[in-house]
Amino acid sequence: MNSLLGICLLGALLELDTTYVFQFTLSRGIIAGPLLGLMCGNVLAGLQVGIFTELLFLDMHPLGGLLPPSSVICCAVCMAIHLSGIPIYFAFFFGVLGAILFSLGEIYMRKYRSFWLARRERRLTRHPSYIGRTVWYVLVMGFIMTFSFLSVYSSAASFVLSSLLPSIPESMHLAGEFAYMAVPWIGFATLISTFRLKPR
Repeated sequence: MNSLLGICLLGALLELDTTYVFQFTLSRGIIAGPLLGLMCGNVLAGLQVGIFTELLFLDMHPLGGLLPPSSVICCAVCMAIHLSGIPIYFAFFFGVLGAILFSLGEIYMRKYRSFWLARRERRLTRHPSYIGRTVWYVLVMGFIMTFSFLSVYSSAASFVLSSLLPSIPESMHLAGEFAYMAVPWIGFATLISTFRLKPR
């Protein structure tokens, strides 16, 4: 199996763990990263990306109307781009951007889906035997949409970065590597307000 295809398939499957099925925390970056790294033959890079993703999104929780960026999408995009020969420190930030875009698309789809769910609920009230079919339909559609996003976005980002890579100066590489290594500290910095002593 082509590694890019494998990464997109595994990423789409792991993304289902976020809200739809399993709920075994397989969608956490610390777990998804090494699994996706295994698909492209670099488990250590996957582990590093997974840890950095965890730390970067550490203070983001799905509360109220907030939908945080997906760790799985970030890791999958990053590893897919890195697979095409792009340095991990550039690929990671395109992974973060992909995760943000995916969450925005998911928010839009959830608003649209509420109308569809209302119609489907009325239909299920009349025909309870359709429940199993409806569940499978939702899972398959969620999988297909995530797989499509991963495939299109990762391929486009890989193409753009591969075209630009020869003309990127050494100073940009150094800046990208420095920014990448600063990611864990940015994640830890978000916790300062959480652990800070509150004045009485």
